[in-house]
Amino acid sequence: MERETAWSKYDQADLERVEALAGRYIDFISDNKTERECAKAAIAQAEAAGYEPLEAAASAGRKLEPGAKLWAHAQGKALMLVHLGAESLSAGMNILGAHIDSPRLDLKQNPLYESNGLALLDTHYYGGIKAYQWVARPLALHGVVARTDGTVVDVVLGEDEDDPVFCITDLLPHLGSQQLDKKAAKVVEGEDLDVLVGNRPAASVDAELCATMEAAADADVPAAAGSSVAKAGKDPVKAFALQLLEERYGIAEEDFLSAELEVVPAGRARSLGFDRSMVLGYGQDDRVCAYTSLEAQLALAGDVPQRTAVTLLVDKEEIGSVGATGMESRFFENVVAEVMALAGEGSDLERRRALARSRMLSSDVSAGFDPSYASVFEAKNSAFLGRGLVFNKYTGARGKSGSNDASAEYLARIRRVMDEAGVSFQTAELGKVDAGGGGTIAYIPARYGMDVIDSGVAVLSMHAPAEVTSKADIYEAVRGYEAFLRDA
Repeated sequence: MERETAWSKYDQADLERVEALAGRYIDFISDNKTERECAKAAIAQAEAAGYEPLEAAASAGRKLEPGAKLWAHAQGKALMLVHLGAESLSAGMNILGAHIDSPRLDLKQNPLYESNGLALLDTHYYGGIKAYQWVARPLALHGVVARTDGTVVDVVLGEDEDDPVFCITDLLPHLGSQQLDKKAAKVVEGEDLDVLVGNRPAASVDAELCATMEAAADADVPAAAGSSVAKAGKDPVKAFALQLLEERYGIAEEDFLSAELEVVPAGRARSLGFDRSMVLGYGQDDRVCAYTSLEAQLALAGDVPQRTAVTLLVDKEEIGSVGATGMESRFFENVVAEVMALAGEGSDLERRRALARSRMLSSDVSAGFDPSYASVFEAKNSAFLGRGLVFNKYTGARGKSGSNDASAEYLARIRRVMDEAGVSFQTAELGKVDAGGGGTIAYIPARYGMDVIDSGVAVLSMHAPAEVTSKADIYEAVRGYEAFLRDA
């Protein structure tokens, strides 16, 4: 049952729509490289489309009617959009669920140090990465720093043309014979992923600082512990880096203790290939599904769907969906409870019925068949770039461990929805049975008894600093997700 490529069915108008969508998508993933940035950008788009904060509706105690459009977030890192349908909520919802976190390097709480005239930042990797892929490439710094006065500073450094970038150094091949004998997992280890951020000492460029140090020395008065003078005397390169951070962002070294700073690949996503048919960029797992879900949700515009349409963008999937912003939290359930109460369906039984009767696409990427590594794939059950939206009946590892295994009846329903909408789609699993495995958020909402199936876009080089998707698959994902949201 080999599926045809989606490209073969497009006319000129379709090709123009494919390229326009790809342009918006490239902008989104280029401008938003953290979960906070993705949530903030999605809220801005939702508000422009008429969505209002759920908190405002709840504060006013306003009765919600069909057609109402609401958003709610968890700590600025998870987001839920709700478009109320004509049917009661207790009849169930149509839900798209994706995640907006991606593998990266997080700064440790005490990250900055100096060694042999170089200033570096110590990191702790987040999610499943191949450490050797992160060395000798331009890196940027994104995130927030929360200060004790209650202010929060947004940090983005390394993206503008005039910005500096950062990197993790690699060993030169002339001295790397022992390194090259190591297994790939040991060539570069997690504790070695320190980011190079400076080489210039403060005293060499700061005359005022030099004068202060000399005066302190003449008076035989030691500099106060933790002061810039003391730091410059002991670690002048580190001191200069701190000076620059204070000048640009108004943050001090102590502020690293309450910061969430992420090291990500610098630069924009790009069209890939002579034919510009693909996208090469960071964070496409799973922002390609998050963005296409957002586009599908907003495409409902002023229509009133039969069933309430929901798009859920969560955090922490790459580390087990834990924490207050992950799918394991009560964020989703709490928002459903708030919305149902404002819609006049506030009982516990009605809420349980709503969750059990809901249908969900767990919108996460699939491993695209890569001919360079064909030995780990089973071709007739693999996802191929350009053949449309991918459905995975099950994920998990080896014996389907950790998987949500969707029912045959639900898969048949999904097939009907896609066929009626003319959406190109394919089915797949994650590689050969004993080659490895992975999971998504699907098994978590399935606990409510709702129907859930994994659905997404095929990706090459998944979890690498630059991943590959097909523009045709991105287009078909939006079409498929919208058809699902409109299904009665």
